[in-house]
Amino acid sequence: MSDILRRGRLSSTPDEDMLDFTSSMSADKWIFEADILVDMAHTVMLHEQGIIKEEDCSSILTGLLKIREEGIEKLDHSYEDIHISLESRLIDMVGEDTGGRMHSGRSRNDEVATCIRIRLRDELLSLMEELSGLRTAILERASENTETLMPGFTHLQHAQPTTFAHHLVAHSDAIGRDIGRVISAFSRVNKSPLGSAAFASTGFDLNRDRTCSLLGFDDLLGNSMDAVSTRDFLIESSSVMSNIMVNLSKMAEEIIIWSSSEFSFVELDDMYASTSSIMPQKKNPDSAELVRGKAGTVIGSLMALLSLCKALPLSYNRDLQEATPNMWRAVETTRSAVRITKGMIATMSVNTESMAEKSVLGFTTATELADTMVRAGGIPFRTAHQIVGVLARGDGNPTLADVDAVAKDVIGKTLSSRGLTEEMVKEALDPVLNINRRSITGGPAPSEMEKAIRSRFTELEDTKTDISELNSGIDSSLKVLYGIVEKYTGQKA
Repeated sequence: MSDILRRGRLSSTPDEDMLDFTSSMSADKWIFEADILVDMAHTVMLHEQGIIKEEDCSSILTGLLKIREEGIEKLDHSYEDIHISLESRLIDMVGEDTGGRMHSGRSRNDEVATCIRIRLRDELLSLMEELSGLRTAILERASENTETLMPGFTHLQHAQPTTFAHHLVAHSDAIGRDIGRVISAFSRVNKSPLGSAAFASTGFDLNRDRTCSLLGFDDLLGNSMDAVSTRDFLIESSSVMSNIMVNLSKMAEEIIIWSSSEFSFVELDDMYASTSSIMPQKKNPDSAELVRGKAGTVIGSLMALLSLCKALPLSYNRDLQEATPNMWRAVETTRSAVRITKGMIATMSVNTESMAEKSVLGFTTATELADTMVRAGGIPFRTAHQIVGVLARGDGNPTLADVDAVAKDVIGKTLSSRGLTEEMVKEALDPVLNINRRSITGGPAPSEMEKAIRSRFTELEDTKTDISELNSGIDSSLKVLYGIVEKYTGQKA
């Protein structure tokens, strides 16, 4: 048998059907570059610890650089995973007496766990940057629309007038929390399991701290059994991505509704729309519909991960091989959805006239009228609520006389006799004055929104600095590793 893994204990090779069933090679394309990094760091550490000779270290590192240059396509895909395929290719290049030493003190269990964490942390960093770009686009549109009237909704019914900026900043704040969750998840992803071997560590005098540092991890996973078997970092990351997709699906749903003729609030740029194969007049918000739909894909990946990891005994089980494809599906889908949502929001046209016209439909100023009755007439809010509720049965544009007529039925007195004036009623029914009065923290008043948007941009800049520092820390560590590789090989890593 030529299979370097099976030739000892096993006497036969799997048939094609069994190989297809057990192989992870199709998903392992995600971790090819990470696997090379892990092999490099482990090899350097083995030499520094006196476990392998310098010439073996140099030959192994040279071979790894060559394999990386050739790409995953050159590996033998008849092996069950990338780790054995890569090691087999290395042995073909430098001989087993040299290449066979690379795996000393290591198992595929700690190797694959390390590779997944390296690739996932890179994906999380890119996701942080893309979410920051989305939040920037939302805030920029908000800053253009601090005085753009629109109806606010509860139960998708017209509720109170607000501004488009107020609505957009609500989405911006949700995305801001999403970024915070990604950063938090990153802190638990970026821990090194390398050196844990199969699960009981190893008798070789490995320096786990050294490989941890060379690979840019923040810390070690302390218990070797936990280190190789836990996939809670995948569950957490996919949960964060599911939350992101739920938030994106809310935006997508609103864009779909707002694009309809009934609303006519926005129009997507042609780049993000499609048309009908039979109805030539159609402009469909397909991009938003797909963002909404792909939320189900990511949530499905989370459910798959939870089901896979449920009730698995410690330590490693082959079931976990099925976890990573679900993680990569969630990552790929979420990142693309974030980018598409940013593009839709940044380029869509806003129909400010339609928004303003519909901002008062459905008696959206009713709450302010009730508040005005409380302030001017000194009646309880619940009583004012009743009076305005009766008025709402009319055309939504009551006069002082209308108010007095209902008030007399409800409390036995007119509100004009208690200080309410026609001017106060008119001001209460004016959507612009309505909004201007709502200047407390979090309200839609233009003055408050301008302040809020400035504070969000400041927060966003701080977040971008944090992301940059996370990237720089990893880059600095890898620069050290590449420098060592270059010293032993004479080649740029």
